[in-house]
Amino acid sequence: MNQTLDLLDFLAASPSSYHAADQVAERLTAAGFTRQDETRAWEATPGGHVMVRGGAVMTWWVPEDAGPESAFRIIGSHTDSPGFTLKPHPDGATAGWQQVGVEVYGGPILASWLDRELTLAGRIVLADGAEKLVTTGPVLRIPHLAVHLDRSSELKLDRQQHMQPVMAVGEPDLSIMDVVAERAGVDKHDILAHNLITCDTQRGEVFGAGADLLAAGRLDNLSSVHASLTALLRAVASGDTGNDILVLAAFDHEEVGSGSTTGAAGPILADVLTRTARAIGADEDARARMFARSSCVSADAAHSVHPNHVGKHDPQHHPLINAGPVVKINGNQRYASDATTVALWERSCLSAGAPSQSFVGNNDVPCGSTIGPITATRLGIPTVDVGVPLLSMHSARELAGVQDQLWFTEALEAYLINH
Repeated sequence: MNQTLDLLDFLAASPSSYHAADQVAERLTAAGFTRQDETRAWEATPGGHVMVRGGAVMTWWVPEDAGPESAFRIIGSHTDSPGFTLKPHPDGATAGWQQVGVEVYGGPILASWLDRELTLAGRIVLADGAEKLVTTGPVLRIPHLAVHLDRSSELKLDRQQHMQPVMAVGEPDLSIMDVVAERAGVDKHDILAHNLITCDTQRGEVFGAGADLLAAGRLDNLSSVHASLTALLRAVASGDTGNDILVLAAFDHEEVGSGSTTGAAGPILADVLTRTARAIGADEDARARMFARSSCVSADAAHSVHPNHVGKHDPQHHPLINAGPVVKINGNQRYASDATTVALWERSCLSAGAPSQSFVGNNDVPCGSTIGPITATRLGIPTVDVGVPLLSMHSARELAGVQDQLWFTEALEAYLINH
């Protein structure tokens, strides 16, 4: 299947972190991976294994000759994206309009969410303890104020007052939970709790004069989740992975700091590595030696140089869309890359025949951070931060390059095979 079209299908099927984790697990089980229940004895038999915890998904491939002398080759990414989460008591009404109470999640570009048809997606928890994924379809919209009613030249949006969606007009008895329950096929009164987030319903699109640009929501960071998943399946199919254990760690909650049971600052990756090491016969000291031999590629989106805001970028570092994956470097450790891990990534790019670019922030423009420094700090595993360059990062609809995604996948595959 064409990789770009497959990415668009993956994005459409992953409107929330919970859906993204489920998609990864479904694709892996279809490829022969075994689903791991955390409450049962750990499986590290030769072959593939996958575990879902909330909106995070962890995968490990164990070769036939894996043992305490093996290492872990890890690709980390995250499943969540900025948006607006549904509040516990969401129903409200203003001037005849039925509105939905939402809380800002992460750092969305607020204006980009105006005047889009939005779905609610995520999980609901029922009275019997069962969890169910749900997507409502287009039911919400955050309407812009007409220019005739606001002649000011600068747009100022209040996160509480101006960002509450409308869902209906003249229907005061309608609850958003009626819609959620109907779409999920359950009784509204059986829903005890929910984790639901907004998602733009417009499908991703290939565009541009050369049909080489890609516009879609959630490219930060499902572009990396999809690339790493594709790379793993290709590496496994090649039969050339050596005796190291290959790990994909797609965390949740990166956009809000990673501090959760499913985030990079939580125990989930350490749990997977520790239990896997123990299952293949490594005691505590052998596990420490395994970690010392291991490496991690933190795969998250990067910034492309913006043609209308060139001054926001460092003058010697202008990553460009469709010019290759980007390695991210920061002297203040906002990224985990150092000379050793940068060289590791550059070797992977060379092996894959993929060009490589570097991002370093402008000293007057603080950069963001990723799961990279968190993973390196928690586990002591050398880590490099990389990703495809984007424009409009954290917009409801971001922009990437078709060729970058292909190169990125090939470089990740080379890391898994040739490390």
